[in-house]
Amino acid sequence: MKLLARRPEIVFYLMAGYCLLSITLRILRQESLEIDESEQAYLSQYLFAGYGTQPPFYNWVQYIFSGLFGISVATLTVVKNGLLFLAFIFYGLAARTIISDRSLSMITMLGMLTLPPIFLLVQRDLSHTVAALFTVSLFLFGFLQTLKSPRLVSYLITGLAVGLGVISKYNFVIIPVAAIIAILPEPGLHNRLFDWRIIPALALAALIAAPHAYWVVNNLAVASGGTISEMKEGAETSALPHALQGLLSLGLALIKSIAIPTAVFGLVFYGDLDKIARARSKWTRIIGRMLAVCFMIVALIVVGLAATHIREKWLVLFVVLLPLYLATKIDAAGVDAASRLPRFLGIVAVLAVGVVLMLCVSVLVAPKIGRYSFGHTPYDGFVQRVLADHDTKPASVVVDDRILAGNLKVTLPDTPVFLPNFPSVQTPLPLPPGSILAVWSGKGTDRENLPPRIVELLAKNGVRVDRLKANRLAVPYYAGNEGDAYTFGYSWIERP
Repeated sequence: MKLLARRPEIVFYLMAGYCLLSITLRILRQESLEIDESEQAYLSQYLFAGYGTQPPFYNWVQYIFSGLFGISVATLTVVKNGLLFLAFIFYGLAARTIISDRSLSMITMLGMLTLPPIFLLVQRDLSHTVAALFTVSLFLFGFLQTLKSPRLVSYLITGLAVGLGVISKYNFVIIPVAAIIAILPEPGLHNRLFDWRIIPALALAALIAAPHAYWVVNNLAVASGGTISEMKEGAETSALPHALQGLLSLGLALIKSIAIPTAVFGLVFYGDLDKIARARSKWTRIIGRMLAVCFMIVALIVVGLAATHIREKWLVLFVVLLPLYLATKIDAAGVDAASRLPRFLGIVAVLAVGVVLMLCVSVLVAPKIGRYSFGHTPYDGFVQRVLADHDTKPASVVVDDRILAGNLKVTLPDTPVFLPNFPSVQTPLPLPPGSILAVWSGKGTDRENLPPRIVELLAKNGVRVDRLKANRLAVPYYAGNEGDAYTFGYSWIERP
């Protein structure tokens, strides 16, 4: 503990250790992929300007990494935790820019891990949100550096973050807008907006965002339709006016988002809460305004779209400002943080490490109570049994859902996998010559025959579908109980 007080920067290494632990336990947990992981594995085959409802930055990073090291559970989890670690680092550096107490800046960085979407949902199955968190942290670092000691490099870092943020998550745009509004009332700081160095920063941001912006203009309905539909979930059965229902949903999601970080900071700094609450500084005003403006803009969007359903994970790009705001209040109050750092670290360790251990153990425990998830589905076992009856691997694989697509891509990394109409805006690619393995889930009703989407894709590639034989194969679940199996449907299509 004394070492931590003398050298609080050790927390940087602890955060790296947390990310390495997360990578290791994810690799050990199971080979089967979750929803976002499956989508990333499938899309790692393609380099497009746009892929659908999500911006492409994370996909591009995964494409490059998979091209260098191959697609696997390891490469998928290394990309995610690598971006998460960068988010931690730049958030900590942003805190050090405006907070004089080194221990408090490390507490600020640890504060990120008190947010449920970060310590829980990211480790369970999020991808694009991780990339967006990295860009928010990078933006805060560049923005605060520019406010404190403006240099061309700080402007360019801010422009880089804005460009990457726009192609990470569309709601990232709210962050720089809120930042601009936040500094307008501050004497001397609003002049940063009229400095000549903002021109190359804006040019850099525009250059990064331009390819995807062009794609969005030509595919606006595809880019926005999915998110808007999710925000209007349950609108038909709502007993309240949609705008009021949406604001109530936003309020509830906000309370759930801030409850744990506020409680952790309050518990650690309990004796100085009154002093901290009354403390004010230039930085508390700026970060506080950013938080307020972000949620005002979100509320306006909710009312404008008549949204009725807001998810907690959608707010994390804005709630991530909360630990920084609380830290600036503590700094303004002059409260010594060195003695509080070990306690804060201990609480965060229980939360963060506890979750990754729980996720690992849950794979073994869940089947005991009859619960199976995507992680228990035996894709690798299925492929091994099917290939055992054939001399060679298929030239291509055709499936009808993205979970299968990603998992079979990881299981057969050198074989192209095709999914009809996904990404939905791309013209279906022709299947390569050679044998085809068509695979679908055998669970549910009317799954004995080839699904219509697979039949359509095969027919477009000149395959006679009237003579195809549909097979069913039950494979035991990973870590499952004896007798429990997952049923696959498949058809092996030989062609010259």
